[in-house]
Amino acid sequence: MRGYGEFCPISIASEIFAERWTPLVVRELFCGSHRFNELLNGLPRIPRSILVQRLRTLEMAGVVERRDVAAGRGVEYHLTPAGEELGDVVLRLGDWGKRWAATPVSPRNLDPDLLIWDIHRRLDSDRMPERRVVVEFDLTGANQRDYWLVLERPEVSVCWSDPGFDVDLWVQADSMTLHRVWLGQLELALALQQGLIALDGEADLCHAFPSWLKLSIFAERG
Repeated sequence: MRGYGEFCPISIASEIFAERWTPLVVRELFCGSHRFNELLNGLPRIPRSILVQRLRTLEMAGVVERRDVAAGRGVEYHLTPAGEELGDVVLRLGDWGKRWAATPVSPRNLDPDLLIWDIHRRLDSDRMPERRVVVEFDLTGANQRDYWLVLERPEVSVCWSDPGFDVDLWVQADSMTLHRVWLGQLELALALQQGLIALDGEADLCHAFPSWLKLSIFAERG
């Protein structure tokens, strides 16, 4: 990004922060994605080469640090103290967007890959069963695709193709409705009542599933 050539702190900060994809990279790091492939999962539309560039730029700016993983299993990316503070700025930006720039959920801005990725990291592991549970999401409507979550406390894994396990719980949902529920724009109970989302499987899992969902981080912020 070409610099502004100004001494103003806003200009200097913008040279780091206001480049395309950078706020979303910080968002993903702030939300707990640390491996390169995890970042790609949370940013399904970013080119790999751009992600490499943004991570390198943020590292040079002192916002991100690389950490070697034990036993030579690659590297992880973590926010530095400066990056954590920038993460707070990203959340405030999201608050502003929710309050003043909110765009209705529509086929134009649906992103089911990001939705499922966000759901997997916002499940309440304390409420999940102690045994392994496989949940299949069957999305209908504007986006028709299947996803699988494998819940093994305290971990939740996303599978973009059938993992080969028996499914314990099916969630059939209109894609737009599930996006709206996740953002806090529609109560899950109402969506279930209206048949826009349906649960099928073991009775105890169908009953417990709504309590596992913490919803989007912005659904609970004023």
